[in-house]
Amino acid sequence: MTKGERTLIAHLNGEFETVDYLENKSIRLYDNVEDEEYPPHWHNAIEMIMPLNNTYTVICSGREYTLKERDIMLIPAGKIHNLKANPGRRLILLCDNRLIEGVPALPELRAVIADPFVISEESGADIRRSIGHIMEEIYTLYFEFGVLSDIYVYMKLLSLLTHIREYQLSKFRMDDSEKYSDTIHRVFGYIEQNYMNDISLESLADIAGYSACHFSRIFKKYSGTTFISFLNNRRVSAAELLLLEENASVTDAAARVGFSSLTTFNRVFKDINGCTPSEFKKLYRTAKLQ
Repeated sequence: MTKGERTLIAHLNGEFETVDYLENKSIRLYDNVEDEEYPPHWHNAIEMIMPLNNTYTVICSGREYTLKERDIMLIPAGKIHNLKANPGRRLILLCDNRLIEGVPALPELRAVIADPFVISEESGADIRRSIGHIMEEIYTLYFEFGVLSDIYVYMKLLSLLTHIREYQLSKFRMDDSEKYSDTIHRVFGYIEQNYMNDISLESLADIAGYSACHFSRIFKKYSGTTFISFLNNRRVSAAELLLLEENASVTDAAARVGFSSLTTFNRVFKDINGCTPSEFKKLYRTAKLQ
């Protein structure tokens, strides 16, 4: 690949995109100037978009976002989205979801990649400038092709997500909720260690020392999503890694990540990824053969 490559979607099977990573890489960066509409699609990659010239319109999970120059939008893996035709230039970064989901030490960052998120002027100049600067550093490192470039890109990516999470937590603290921080961190750690077991909102509320109703409100405010949505996303992310194994069955994957019902597993997996576990496994098997 040469610096300035523009082609974005190379392999589309229905709505599923096989991200065209370079050999032995898990990140793809596009310096995109195509005035072309990209149809609804999803992939198992975290996507970040930053317009450099002109606005850019993104529709994700049925909601339309108009990004101004230097805004940054994060689209979680598995979310159906499409990109409108807009003249201009934008950086589009795709990162294999497994770079984050496969690391047990990063449960806090999963709150960042659970739902679409935009850093805009309304977010504040400091966070917008910081994230934009990191995106530019990733751009420079990505096209250097040095021996350690990939490692530095990965470090910058983690730094970017950490900055976003720090911003989210700062908003949480501004709402006079800092007293809950240690409790929620303890709950996150418990979920990470036990997501494959039977976990209920009531059991976590007991651990936190609050009523189920009060704990539910705290959890959603802190994580940006409901407890059941957070738990299901964690379980499905773990299941995706298992399904990529050649000999892993859908039934085995469901049981190992905590779903007692195969029907529930299939429904939740499809709600999150837009395809069933069997289809997901087939799509990745096909992708490996391309």
